[in-house]
Amino acid sequence: MQRKGPLYILPWRCTFGCDFNCVHCTSAGKPAVRDEIKTEDAKHIVDKVYEFGASFFGITGGEALLREDLFDVIAYARKVGMNASIITDGRLLDDKAFGNIVKNEVKVSVSIDGGKETNDLVRGKGAYAASVKAIEKLSKEKLLNCLVYTLANVNESVTNVNETDFRDVLDLAEKYGARWVIYHGMIPYSKDPASLKACPSPQQNEWAWNKLFDLQSVYKGKPAINVYYPSYARVAKQRGIADWDNWFNHFFLGRCFFGKFMSIAENGDAIPCSYNDVYRFGNVKTQTLQSIWDQMQNSEFFTKIRDKNNLKGKCGVCEYKDICGGCRTSALFFTGDILGSDPQCTYIPKVLREK
Repeated sequence: MQRKGPLYILPWRCTFGCDFNCVHCTSAGKPAVRDEIKTEDAKHIVDKVYEFGASFFGITGGEALLREDLFDVIAYARKVGMNASIITDGRLLDDKAFGNIVKNEVKVSVSIDGGKETNDLVRGKGAYAASVKAIEKLSKEKLLNCLVYTLANVNESVTNVNETDFRDVLDLAEKYGARWVIYHGMIPYSKDPASLKACPSPQQNEWAWNKLFDLQSVYKGKPAINVYYPSYARVAKQRGIADWDNWFNHFFLGRCFFGKFMSIAENGDAIPCSYNDVYRFGNVKTQTLQSIWDQMQNSEFFTKIRDKNNLKGKCGVCEYKDICGGCRTSALFFTGDILGSDPQCTYIPKVLREK
């Protein structure tokens, strides 16, 4: 089921609340916000996403399964002709929720950040066992989509940026038939020191991108490895990835889509990046998605961000800026300047090395 529209998938962060305390998440231990969209308004969002032409109604959180009316909204989305997807780590996937997922044919991606010991340090005791149980059940129903792994440091001595944990999750994906493992670079949600501290160092990121590139030839697409961070494109180009144009334009998830994408926050605001709540524009309760989209496309601010000639510092002079350009949200929260260099990248552009 593929429809025509500016975006294939439009995510809705259905709640900001989460009962858990993952080290890399802004929602850790947070309650739902007071102005969270109610059920009937959520169904109106579905209508507007459908009218906008998206094929998938993507549901995220917080922890999406905390929403009591979640499956009422999903059932409505399926009724009007939308595909639906959820991302969860599985800890709240009880029999009732699982039955609703099967009934509505919801595609599910499971967040898991390493092997048992590491994942439980990142996400809390028992998280790994819950995720594996969810993965197994979803696989049997052919509803398992991807496994999602966020690179993060728990503290100065514990990190999941290592080959053992990478392989553990890849082996799970291979065993249970997940189509991809998506490795997320750690993108901070704010200037909060705890959020910034959880980010791997630029050197760790560089090691990770090269190791994941190597592992592609080991797993040979079963599962495929995708990386959600712009600087991986530079590594893939340097390492000579096969069929570059097709890979970059039709597979790679890590391009910075700030100002080229939008999702819906829990109160109906549109946001230009799932990790960036600073620049909100329009609200789906009072506007069509097309009018909000047009507002973003014609905005002087977003136009400026989309033009990589406006980038500053080493990102601005990098010979790879057209395929990378750094993460604008990382630049904002680390440096205070959304057009500044991405400090999570260790690469020194050629023009600076030759000085």
